[in-house]
Amino acid sequence: MNTDRALTNLQRRLIDRILEFVRHEGLRPGDRINEQQIALRLGVSRTPIRTALTLLQDDGVVLRRPGTGVVLVNLPDDGGIGIETRELAPSAAREEALVLRIATERDRQELGDEFSVVELAERYGVARAALVPILERLAGLGMIEKKPGYGWRFLTDWNLTIVDESYRFRMVIEPAALLEPGFSVSRKWLDDTRAAHESFLKKAWTEDMSVALFETNAAFHEDLAAASGNRFYREAVRLQSRLRRFAMYNWRSGRVRVEKNFTEHMAILDAIERGRLDEASDLMRDHLRIAWESTSRRFSPAAS
Repeated sequence: MNTDRALTNLQRRLIDRILEFVRHEGLRPGDRINEQQIALRLGVSRTPIRTALTLLQDDGVVLRRPGTGVVLVNLPDDGGIGIETRELAPSAAREEALVLRIATERDRQELGDEFSVVELAERYGVARAALVPILERLAGLGMIEKKPGYGWRFLTDWNLTIVDESYRFRMVIEPAALLEPGFSVSRKWLDDTRAAHESFLKKAWTEDMSVALFETNAAFHEDLAAASGNRFYREAVRLQSRLRRFAMYNWRSGRVRVEKNFTEHMAILDAIERGRLDEASDLMRDHLRIAWESTSRRFSPAAS
C-alpha cells in the first residue's frame, strides 16, 4: 500500500477491513469481490466502499473489469497497509465485538439514554481512540447522536408496544411497495442479493455475526422499498431499520431462524424475478408476520 497518500482515517479503516474480509472469505487472485456484500458486512454504504476499492486498485490489489466488476488480482503478504494504519484502526473482529456489546447492553437496558466516550472506554477497558470509529459508525446509522457540547445519546428504543406498532405498520407498507406502478429491480441487484444471502447461509453461525445479519436483512427490505420508486416508502422503511438496530444486533434466535428468514427472502426474490409481484407482496406480508411473532415472544412474560 502506498502510505505516502493523504488518506482519511475512515479510508484507512475500510481498506484494512476490506482486506480482512478478503482473507476471511478465502478469496484468491481472479475471484470477484462483491461490493454490496462488503458494504452489508461492514455496515457502511457502498460509496465509501467504492472509494476504498479504487485506492486498492491504484496499488494493484484489485482491478475493475467492464462487465465483470471488481476482481482481486493481488493480496499483499502484509495486508497491504502500513504500520500507521494498523495503529489507527482496531481489527474488524474487535470492532464488531464492541458494537455487539454496546447493542446487547443497550437492549438489556444496562446502558442509559446518555453516555460519554470516557464512560464507555472505562466500561469496556479500551482506549477512547478505539471507540471513535464505532461511534461514528453508529451515528451514521442513526442509532446515536452527539449532544451539543459534550457526550452522546441513544436515539432508539425497543419494547413490546413499539414492536407491535412497527410490524403492523411494516405489514401495510412493505407489501404495498412491491405493488407500486414504478417498482423495478435490476438483474444485478437480484444476483448480488441472492449471492449475499447464499454466502451467509454457507457459514457456521456464531453470535458475532449478528451485526452483519441485521445489515444484510435491513438492506434487503430497504432496497425493495427504494425499488418502489416512491420516496416515502423508502424513508419509512429506513426509519424502521434504525429503530430496530440495537435490539436486532443482539440476535437471540439462533441459526434456525437465520435460515428461515433468508429462505423467506429468497422466495420473495424468486417471485419478483418471475414478475409475480402479487405473490411477492403476499410472501412479504407472511414473512413480516412470522418475524413479528418471533420478535414478540422475546417480550412475553414466559420469555423473560
